[in-house]
Amino acid sequence: MIPAAFDYVAPSTVDDAVRALAEAGEDAKVLAGGQSLIPVLRMRLSAPTKLIDLGRVAAMRGIRDDGDVIVIGAMTTHYDVQRDPLVTEHARLIQVATDKVADPQVRHRGTFGGSLAHADPAGDLLAPALAMDATFVVSGMDGRRVIPAADFFVDYFTTALKADELLVEVRIPKHTGWTAHYEKFNRVAQSWSIVGVAATVRAEGGTITEARVALTNMAPVPVRARSVEEALVGKPATADTIKAAAAHAADGTAPTTDANADPAFRQHLARVLTGRALTAAAGV
Repeated sequence: MIPAAFDYVAPSTVDDAVRALAEAGEDAKVLAGGQSLIPVLRMRLSAPTKLIDLGRVAAMRGIRDDGDVIVIGAMTTHYDVQRDPLVTEHARLIQVATDKVADPQVRHRGTFGGSLAHADPAGDLLAPALAMDATFVVSGMDGRRVIPAADFFVDYFTTALKADELLVEVRIPKHTGWTAHYEKFNRVAQSWSIVGVAATVRAEGGTITEARVALTNMAPVPVRARSVEEALVGKPATADTIKAAAAHAADGTAPTTDANADPAFRQHLARVLTGRALTAAAGV
């Protein structure tokens, strides 16, 4: 199938893009890399009256150092995030999770911000962004505002973005010296995660001093596994410590049933994958 007819706009600045979005209202769709939107348009599951293509907005691409944070433009491709030395040094969890996104073709075309704004609970970047306390800079007709990751994801495929707002960039606190791993389970290679675990830890002298763990697809939004984090901090970085902590991965979760898994299986996966992610992150 081909998409229904729509008006096409390709602004070159953030302000022009925001203005176009505000003028079009709720009948508009924003095109980033198109890896999620284009299939929906082709199947006519969505029929916007206007499509706003952000491909020419240069200010929304690139990665830069900004003191205590690194800043990733929303239109930066997954491929560029994977290869950037700032991400490698200061946000290792983002790099390893991005490497698990779909396949090379999607990573060359799909965008970091587009994946986050799409807010698919099975998406692989939501949990890492939450674990690293990322903040989201959005722009609308009323100006710019900053939204913490914990408040950005609201529900299935729903964010805190207002109708006239665009995600412009993501600010990630530097986690220099932390080690990280992202572990996911799916039934078919390159498909969506049934469950995923983002884990990053910092250790000194063989003792875990800080830990961040977040879960993919255990709820409508990514969730922190705080019971796991609390069970790790101050403990030796050993297999026994990780095994005991991972047993708490599903604490307080209430995942739903779908075609891939029931709640009990998802909770089992959360515990198993948390153990694997922490083992890899801690180098145990």
